[in-house]
Amino acid sequence: MNGRLVLERFPAGGPRGSWPAEEFARARRAEGRPAEVVMDLASDAFLVIVRVADSEEVPAAA
Repeated sequence: MNGRLVLERFPAGGPRGSWPAEEFARARRAEGRPAEVVMDLASDAFLVIVRVADSEEVPAAA
């Protein structure tokens, strides 16, 4: 499993006490998707991702 599918991105500078990426990931997990939050240092954003197997097709990011 090396690939990842980015479901959503959130700016790192959110309001104090707000965790929108974690809330989004929690909602996806409640739907049965194994979503997790990672930090993309290059873009200073939190990404909500789902890891995919190498054999699965990963759509290009928009």
